[in-house]
Amino acid sequence: MSTKDDIRDFLATRRAKITPEQSGLPVYGANRRVTGLRREEVAVLAGISVEYYTRLERGNVGGVSDSVLEGVAHALQLDEAERDHLHRLVRAAGTRPASRRTPSRKRVRPTIQRMLDLMPMPAYLRNGRFDILAVNDLGRALYSPLYEESDTPNSARFVFLSPPAAEFFLDYDKVQDDAVAFLRVEAGRDPYDRELQDLIGELSTRSERFRQRWAAHDVRYHRTGTKRLHHPLVGDLTLDFEAFELPGDEGQRLNVYTAPPHTPTAEALAMLASWSAREPIREETPWSS
Repeated sequence: MSTKDDIRDFLATRRAKITPEQSGLPVYGANRRVTGLRREEVAVLAGISVEYYTRLERGNVGGVSDSVLEGVAHALQLDEAERDHLHRLVRAAGTRPASRRTPSRKRVRPTIQRMLDLMPMPAYLRNGRFDILAVNDLGRALYSPLYEESDTPNSARFVFLSPPAAEFFLDYDKVQDDAVAFLRVEAGRDPYDRELQDLIGELSTRSERFRQRWAAHDVRYHRTGTKRLHHPLVGDLTLDFEAFELPGDEGQRLNVYTAPPHTPTAEALAMLASWSAREPIREETPWSS
């Protein structure tokens, strides 16, 4: 799909989610053909003409100002992720379409790997396409089902294409929703990433669940929260996570998992850590046998 199509579908799906009652508009008559807002109502709320809003929803965004976009975002009650996504789509539509570019190599700086190895909690590094680029020992043990299928896993592929994912993620539907919403954010951020386009095409072809969610055009930031897992060795885990964007490595983020002290999950993590700890390397000396 073109950026113009993305703008059209994104605005149309956001408009369909807002009712006149939610917007404080009066409702006349009982025979509305749409449950969400009409274009005319969005235009009134945004302070622009109906003709202008209609052009915007068709993807004709040349010359549109930030103030107009903010008016539309206010009318549609967009959250932070949705507002940022709209601005990115409009910027992309105003640039000359480029051929699909190949992203730079998935470089992991030695400093980041050192940080991972020193962390006592599960942690891993990933990019915007959900490729896991680096992981510490406890993180690899925590996500062992992913590594049983590949030494270089992609968690989006695992979530949508691997049957064990439905058992591993206790909130399976939410995990799928979040994954697609984050990929939508990434597609708006970099619409010419060849590997991202290929991933989206693969998942769309092979997963009906992915296709349905992709068509909803939902976007969401995934910065902090709780993850519930069923680990094959230590059972059910409820983990808090924080995601840290790396300013020095655009598009990469560090995911760190913790559990409150003295909880069953903390005890299970300690057990998993003891099982996954590496044996120290024994240096040979001339007199050692």
